[in-house]
Amino acid sequence: MILKHSASPQRKEKFGGTGEGWGNAYYVPIPDEEGAFTMSARIELDPGSSIGYHLHTDNEEVYFILGGEGLYSEEGEEIAVMTGDVLLCRKGRSHGIRNTGANTLVVGAAIARRN
Repeated sequence: MILKHSASPQRKEKFGGTGEGWGNAYYVPIPDEEGAFTMSARIELDPGSSIGYHLHTDNEEVYFILGGEGLYSEEGEEIAVMTGDVLLCRKGRSHGIRNTGANTLVVGAAIARRN
């Protein structure tokens, strides 16, 4: 199945509800309701911006760091991340990420159902 984002990004503030700063999002909803995946996106966080710390009660999310550098937080732990890193937040856990670099932090994200 090939899914494409819209040509225009959504310019957003406060990703993740409690995030700070601004960024662009290219959301790609997944129409197949029988599969595990429900959403994917390319998110471009401006320097100093973040996806706020949030809980995954009934799903899981994976981040692929496609460019830049940041600080990833999950369940009280923080780790510096950079291009090529993959971060997995399991059901029942909380996470967030902040752009700590001078350039845009580019994150690929996918959310999957978890029973």
